[in-house]
Amino acid sequence: MILLTGFEPFGGESTNPSWQAARRAAELLTEQGREAVAVEVPCVFGRSVDVLGAALERLRPEIVLCVGQAGGRGSISVERVAINVDDARIPDNAGRRPIDEPVVAGGPAAYFSTLPIKACREAVARLDIPVEVSQTAGTYVCNHIFYGLMDLLAARQGVRGGFVHVPYSAEQGEAHGQPGLPVEAMAAALVAIATTAAGTTTDARITAGAEH
Repeated sequence: MILLTGFEPFGGESTNPSWQAARRAAELLTEQGREAVAVEVPCVFGRSVDVLGAALERLRPEIVLCVGQAGGRGSISVERVAINVDDARIPDNAGRRPIDEPVVAGGPAAYFSTLPIKACREAVARLDIPVEVSQTAGTYVCNHIFYGLMDLLAARQGVRGGFVHVPYSAEQGEAHGQPGLPVEAMAAALVAIATTAAGTTTDARITAGAEH
């Protein structure tokens, strides 16, 4: 079972391509004969992890791929690390704006993705879709659910998970004068990441670092 999550719209947007792409990717995976479910999560600190946790209990997946929007980025970003801090530049959809608060009080400073992030990057690159390994998931609700996911999975044997940021959709990018990708391309990238993760236990030993 592969679980994908995407966020509801936030920040004044009427759509969120992370949810559109996650939902479409689940459809494509199902068409391939794989068991996959997409769940929409609220763009709210705390509640997003509660919804995710309930989905984990209900669905018992082996692979979990949480997806969020990173408007302004030009590539699919396979995230490497989640950090234990909420520091919101803008309020979430419930009006909360935590500053320098831990995601999990007393939790470790960070968790690494347990997906084969470099192999996933290579799989997406073979589709001629722009992709990168990202070294930061920010400090907003995307990082919050990423950290929350990895904290939940720390107690679950045999379940692997991670986080992927997608750019604006093509329509949003045009409206904002920013990079964008068609939702269908995002979905294809998520399918490649999910299937690579399902079939790969040892990551590719190739460089995917950054100087800044």
